Amino acid sequence: MAQEVAHLIGSEEVTGSTPVISSEKSLRNQGLHFLCPVFYFVWRIDKNRKKGYVRIDQVKEQAMKILHLSDLHLGKRLNEFSLIEDQRYILMEETLRLIERKNPEAVILAGDIFDKSIAGLEAITLLEEFLEELVIREKKVLMIAGNHDSVERLSFGSSFMQAKGIYNAKAYGGRVEKVSLQDEYGKLHFYLLPFIKPVSVRRFWGEDIGSYQQAMQRILENCSINKEERNILITHQFITGASRTESEEISVGGTDNIDGSLFRDFDYVALGHLHRAQNIYVPFDTMIRYPGTLLKYSFSESTDDKTFSLLDIREKGNIELEELPVKALRDLRVYKGSLANLLQEESGEDYMEVILTDEEQLPDTLARVRKIYPNLMRLSYDNRRTRTLGIEEKAENIEQLSPMDLFRQFYREQNGGDCNGEQEGILRNLIEEIWG
Repeated sequence: MAQEVAHLIGSEEVTGSTPVISSEKSLRNQGLHFLCPVFYFVWRIDKNRKKGYVRIDQVKEQAMKILHLSDLHLGKRLNEFSLIEDQRYILMEETLRLIERKNPEAVILAGDIFDKSIAGLEAITLLEEFLEELVIREKKVLMIAGNHDSVERLSFGSSFMQAKGIYNAKAYGGRVEKVSLQDEYGKLHFYLLPFIKPVSVRRFWGEDIGSYQQAMQRILENCSINKEERNILITHQFITGASRTESEEISVGGTDNIDGSLFRDFDYVALGHLHRAQNIYVPFDTMIRYPGTLLKYSFSESTDDKTFSLLDIREKGNIELEELPVKALRDLRVYKGSLANLLQEESGEDYMEVILTDEEQLPDTLARVRKIYPNLMRLSYDNRRTRTLGIEEKAENIEQLSPMDLFRQFYREQNGGDCNGEQEGILRNLIEEIWG
């Protein structure tokens, strides 16, 4: 028999009836069309649902399987190439096939759903279609905004979405939104915390909050957690010790670092923000994980193996992680060698960075390379001339530098020396004011 399970916010727990979901026809044809800046979706609202209340849904009596995704970056362009076709394939083909095969109860979307805070129509439409497919399959969706998203736009209409099993966290307002599901092992609590900056936390918990570490600590200190039950935190931050790639934003001087020791009360921390799949080691039982992106979004990821992160959660303390391979529509690769050897390769549709080692730049090089790799994104040389000038080294490393490091390098090249502490302090304040 199915068990009822409550959706909680703060300490309130209220009841309602179970939504009706039809898999026989498109949800677009079932009723109300709701158009919003994030995406339009169809909701059927329970007439008995009281304003401000939350809903009771039903889950099956079994251990919980959860698919942890993050950093979809829908609408992203890489070197002026649109990746929307690749993103559509990875969500609507690969991800849905995995869901059909593994049948998770819930899907976590841990931020950076869109690549820009004001998403384009193609990106909005793709998210709407993906969520519709999840609703048709009766999957719960637990979604938060990342630093690339506008939390206000992404969470617009979130109360309507709950009727279809989509729990989309609003901007942090002094308490962390909580969703509770239940299986044969008891309650499983999800805490949904979108990307936060210290400035957005100060007005709730004190003007003395000056860092991301302090902001997260104050939030969790004021979050009521039952340590005897299973608890999952969904958030979008940089945790100390994680490995970055070129495709992530870097904050000033590492001020966005948060220590994993703050998450001791959780069984699993479902992170977003970093694009390389990895677990963060802590000296206690909490599993802290970035699932990484499903697609490669920088050439520093060209050798990475992208995977799906599938969790099997049983009794408290028993979480198994299964990493399943992702097959993209096109790979993103780096070729380094001579032009002559490249021209002997078979042509392909992969996105390419080509680094030629020829000492001389040959005529019509770009056109000749594009005959083999029409999706050439970047062409450069690595030879004695470029190594003497330092061009290749700068091109490889510049995207990994923080804004402060870039300024120091620029100042040194322009003035023949380093800037002083007062100058650095002025710049640091300006960057903090811009980036938060």
